[in-house]
Amino acid sequence: MSTTPPVLAAELAQAWADIQRHHPELPDLAAPESLIGESSSACGAELSFERLLHEAVHGIAAARGVRDTSRAGRYHNRRFLAIAEELGLDHPEEPHASSGFSLVTLNAEARRRYRPTIERLQRALKAHTVATAADTKRSFRGPAARHGSSGGGVRVKAVCDCGRNVRVVPSVLAQAPIVCGGCGKPFRIPETVGAAS
Repeated sequence: MSTTPPVLAAELAQAWADIQRHHPELPDLAAPESLIGESSSACGAELSFERLLHEAVHGIAAARGVRDTSRAGRYHNRRFLAIAEELGLDHPEEPHASSGFSLVTLNAEARRRYRPTIERLQRALKAHTVATAADTKRSFRGPAARHGSSGGGVRVKAVCDCGRNVRVVPSVLAQAPIVCGGCGKPFRIPETVGAAS
């Protein structure tokens, strides 16, 4: 199996098509490769089938003309939640203070329905991670790595104790603390929950 981004993008597109078979009103995924480097938002910190299904909820909301988020897309409201339940996603009882009902998880029925898709996508994601994480003396990372730049790498959500968040490349945050102007405490990258098995 090739581990290049175009192949992973094709696997993501296939998984999206599998969701469309069960939910025909879901629009086509315009640029699956855009999800590969996008690892942080209120929608989830890790690319997985669960995250893809979460994005499909937004796609159906857009197709229906439903405003499913507020606060610049961070707060997921009850309209998001209603569509998420249709797609087989469960949710916590109470909304999160800043992201609402964004923390959805696959229910057992959806996990069974999409098992082959989940397994195929997990294999592709694992192969992609191994291929892109391997750093040897012969690895070429381009000019950003040679000059110590963050290179516009993958940004993750860093949070402070007052609930504010920023998107930052982890290597930039590792260089020195970024302090919140609201509470004066440093932003930190929270522990992430592993992908669904």
